[in-house]
Amino acid sequence: MYKIKTFNSISVLGLNEFGRDKYEVSSDSSTPDGMLLRSHKLQADEIGSSVRAIARAGAGTNNIPISACSERGIVVFNTPGANANAVKELVLAAMLLGSRGIVQGMNYVNGQTELKDPEAMSQLMEAEKKNFKGNEIKGKTLGVVGLGAIGSMVAKTALNLGMKVIGYDPALSVEAAWRLPSEVVKIDNLPSLLAKSDFVTLHLPVLDATRHLINKDSIASFKRGGKLLNFAREEIVDTDAVVWALEQGIIANYIADFPHPDLIGVDGVMLMPHIGASTDEAEDNCAVMAVEQLKNFLEHGNIINSVNFPITVLERSGDTRLAIANKNIPKMLGGILSELADHDINVVDMINKSRGDLAYNLIDIEGDVDQAIMDHLEAIDGIISVRVIR
Repeated sequence: MYKIKTFNSISVLGLNEFGRDKYEVSSDSSTPDGMLLRSHKLQADEIGSSVRAIARAGAGTNNIPISACSERGIVVFNTPGANANAVKELVLAAMLLGSRGIVQGMNYVNGQTELKDPEAMSQLMEAEKKNFKGNEIKGKTLGVVGLGAIGSMVAKTALNLGMKVIGYDPALSVEAAWRLPSEVVKIDNLPSLLAKSDFVTLHLPVLDATRHLINKDSIASFKRGGKLLNFAREEIVDTDAVVWALEQGIIANYIADFPHPDLIGVDGVMLMPHIGASTDEAEDNCAVMAVEQLKNFLEHGNIINSVNFPITVLERSGDTRLAIANKNIPKMLGGILSELADHDINVVDMINKSRGDLAYNLIDIEGDVDQAIMDHLEAIDGIISVRVIR
């Protein structure tokens, strides 16, 4: 019986994926095999010695102590793409809000509390509606920075709405490139994209290379009157630079899902309370994906969508499977296989993958292993963790 400890409120649709014959799911388990959470800020001392994996029902994992997990061989999963449609739809709404006087018009209407005569109100609206005239997004150019799961969906939707779409992503994967519509024009550098775009939408993770990617220097390349959308991460944009750009008239709007005190009340700013993935469907999708990844790892050792370990998938064969995490240093695999050979253990199938400083092995063997063999494997210098899956 596997034990799962949950934090936050997890979608019932996802929790139902845990079979009651194999899983015990609770928010107060003291010795869990896995943890499942959303926004809970997990501390290293909350992760007991029994924990093998942690799954976040969402894309970001800045609320999980990943370095501490990696040192202990704990696999951390996220759910990229599960909330992509929800974010895509909000980005579309943001473009429309930035093009038309929708918010301003609604605020004006809601402010007419003293006007009680329907005919007078109708006449007033007809006279004032010119103040809220906007533009259509059809024919405008959208610059998509980051062409992953969400960025590619935004690009496709924009094309369907008659927009021209250009994209920039120096880390574009082969898988993402296949997913991208052929009509998207790839741009080689960020300044060129900024100079050509009526709208710029950001879809990047927070890395050293992307932190404050949008700053005073990069904003200088913007097409004058362009509109900046940030539904990725707050840290990608330098708040002071945005305020400056709005004051200088370099950009017309900043529409974001990350409120900041310095942006409240600034002309041209529209802020949402971090609701990009706040739909019932997105929460269901994230929970289901997180649960499936936990199950696949706990039952078979397979790793998909981990932020600290390599993708490692092997069909089951043999009687017993060994899942071994180790430091990515020379001769580790040879040492593991030599230890098995010394104990007359026959390897049926195996896979070895590495990612940065970590490596991971799935080894299917004939027969079984006893504690003495486990002790020998764990004693190999560089081994982080050894797990037997029967």
